[in-house]
Amino acid sequence: MPVPDFILNIRERIGHDQLWLPAVTAVVIRDVPPGSPFHVTPDVLLVKRADNGEWTPPTGICDPDEQPHVTAAREVLEETGLEVTADALLGVGAVGPVTYDNGDVSSYMDTAMRCTVVGSDVPVLGDNENTEVGWFPISKMPVTNQRFRMVIADAVAQLKHPQGFRPRMGYEKRAR
Repeated sequence: MPVPDFILNIRERIGHDQLWLPAVTAVVIRDVPPGSPFHVTPDVLLVKRADNGEWTPPTGICDPDEQPHVTAAREVLEETGLEVTADALLGVGAVGPVTYDNGDVSSYMDTAMRCTVVGSDVPVLGDNENTEVGWFPISKMPVTNQRFRMVIADAVAQLKHPQGFRPRMGYEKRAR
């Protein structure tokens, strides 16, 4: 999906100045079946972005008055054709500023959520924002961005140990 109309309208008024926008990262995890060998890891759904060639979880901007969990489900459906539910909050943190090729500058308050597929888990390329989509074992995922690697690790930790999981506050590395 292209830049939302409400952002285009704002850009007409402010030009390339920095925007502060609510956004989501939807980390869709496909857990291993019960009884699988110990070395088998869960899969994560990733898209390869058309703008920079990076593999990431589905991401997107919240529409006005849209709840983050609704944005997560909408973005996954638009980008991969899969229906999901948002099951857990992984964290909230500031991202940016990001300067785009056209000169626009944006920063984001990102809400990361762990999601689960409802129904078929066969993804399809759903829009022109991405060039590829697929499931990857966590142990072999092509994600290079540290923030995305952290929230994917958080999603698996939350799935495996929900009672002891604390959502991340900010996207700095956690102290060990």
